Amino acid sequence: MLDGKVALITGAGSGIGRATALRMAREKAKVGIADLEEGDTRKKIEEAGGEAIFVPCDVSKPEQVKAAVEKTVARFGGLDIVVANAGINGVWAPIDELEPADWDKTLSINLKGTYLTLHFAVPHLKKRGSGSIIVMSSVNGNRTFSNAGATAYSASKAGQVAIVKMLTLELGRHNIRVNAVCPGAIHTHIEDSTHKHDTDKIGLDLIFPKGSPAIKGGEGEPDDVADVCLFLASDLSRHVSGVEVYVDGGQSLMR
Repeated sequence: MLDGKVALITGAGSGIGRATALRMAREKAKVGIADLEEGDTRKKIEEAGGEAIFVPCDVSKPEQVKAAVEKTVARFGGLDIVVANAGINGVWAPIDELEPADWDKTLSINLKGTYLTLHFAVPHLKKRGSGSIIVMSSVNGNRTFSNAGATAYSASKAGQVAIVKMLTLELGRHNIRVNAVCPGAIHTHIEDSTHKHDTDKIGLDLIFPKGSPAIKGGEGEPDDVADVCLFLASDLSRHVSGVEVYVDGGQSLMR
């Protein structure tokens, strides 16, 4: 489905980014992996006969994002698909306890990182005369507002969807599609980057006595998100742009 295409995926060393990189590589895309740590993504792709490059990258640092884009393009001769996936949950706390430094870190990685990725990648998509941009947002800040203390995270994720809406019209004339994927409870290690302080004080705990009626209780796997990214990257979604796709089994409709 992606034969001859080149994809750059930030945060592809683990979790959803890793699953997306492996999925696109199986469909013959050449993959640029941009992350703080490589993990086994490149190794797995190459063992399966695919092509990949790893570039160390902190998406909040302009020079590192630029290098990731340019090294991917230099290696594979162009760029067709961009998945702005890198992100953190950051600090979740009452607003009067959420420190400015914690706010800045979350917004710098999640929102500024998305901007920087697209800022440096879009010129290469324009050279191709087409492309697909996929921004990894979340149900938080878009459908769900009941995760106590997640103000910075939710603001960053809502901001990502706003970027998608703006760029859909800005880049449409260049045949570049822009969409957002909004996962819910996906089994990854992102919780390791979540630091909760006094969130019990906010009093937003929700209990569903009969459990969740959502598909699989609303819980999913990285591959569930990767398949949606594959659809949005491929020609199957050739006339789809400016939308958010929720990947949560319907769970967020309850909140």
